[in-house]
Amino acid sequence: MGVDEKHYNLHQSLGYQATLTSRVFERRLEDGLRDLGLTRLGWCILLAIGEEGHHSPSSIADFIGTDRTATSRALRQLEAGQLIARRTHPRDRRRTHVSLTASGEDRLKRAITIAAENNDHFRRKLSDEDNSVLIELLERLRTGEPTRLANF
Repeated sequence: MGVDEKHYNLHQSLGYQATLTSRVFERRLEDGLRDLGLTRLGWCILLAIGEEGHHSPSSIADFIGTDRTATSRALRQLEAGQLIARRTHPRDRRRTHVSLTASGEDRLKRAITIAAENNDHFRRKLSDEDNSVLIELLERLRTGEPTRLANF
């Protein structure tokens, strides 16, 4: 299956199909989060802090895979919405500690329910085996590393 320089079938392109599928996932999740006053990025930040234990802006940015500028902007919005609190380290003013407020913890709990339902909505469309294979294949495409499927 080589490259045909004269014809490119967009709808058979792996990248095109992955992008379309990702947009469907994201749109459905964002619709649910909007009711909570959250963006997808805001949700990811709350999750990074509350569930994964990331408390520095750089650690949060690395965890969610976005640049520090976008993360800082989102942190400001979450702080203005009283969902997070930021404290400067008393001895090292360059270090900031980010934590959830009580409102942030409540919003995160409600967002987790929405995200879990969104994930289940799509998982139900495939068998358990197909879900496992799909996750393995997507990880392999993203990382280039062999997965357990290489042993099949």
